[in-house]
Amino acid sequence: MADTNFANQPLDFNSIRIQLASPDTIRGWSRGEVTKPETINYRSFKPERDGLFCECIFGPVKDWECHCGKYKRIRYRGVVCDRCGVEVTQSKVRRERLGHIELAVPVTHIWFFKSLPSRMGYLLNLSVRNLERIIYYESYVVLDPGDAPDLKFKDLLTEDEVIELEDEGYSFDVDMGAGAIKKLLSSIDIEDL
Repeated sequence: MADTNFANQPLDFNSIRIQLASPDTIRGWSRGEVTKPETINYRSFKPERDGLFCECIFGPVKDWECHCGKYKRIRYRGVVCDRCGVEVTQSKVRRERLGHIELAVPVTHIWFFKSLPSRMGYLLNLSVRNLERIIYYESYVVLDPGDAPDLKFKDLLTEDEVIELEDEGYSFDVDMGAGAIKKLLSSIDIEDL
């Protein structure tokens, strides 16, 4: 894991740029993956391991002391405890270190579909309202009309319409959510734009 120290970067600058970080960049900044929703143990008042306040990921709560207490004091600076896995350092590193969460399904960033004009809507030739219905799992979008009559690519269907067409025995491909948007975006031929 790359130790990115933003505190040592220069403070004088001529311009500022805001952009989204790629998943690989975020993983590079991260010190570990948060896998549990727990925060603090209600009995010991210590952070839960692999939780949102995990000391292995973000650093120790107390200066120069690991989670289990095996290593205390500044003379163990930089040592990673073999029992609890916490690095012995200052607690202020908790304000600098980042963790990450691996998501089970793709998500759509709101900057790309809610901003006016909608970048995603423009690329997919869909209105913001229709994009919203797909992303928030309100409607299915047709990815492949197959042998179903009156179906076209990128038509929106309700759940009842999909069930009705499936009961009639037609084969077609529909999807909803950010996964559907990802499939639609990957089907775009960049050369034609």
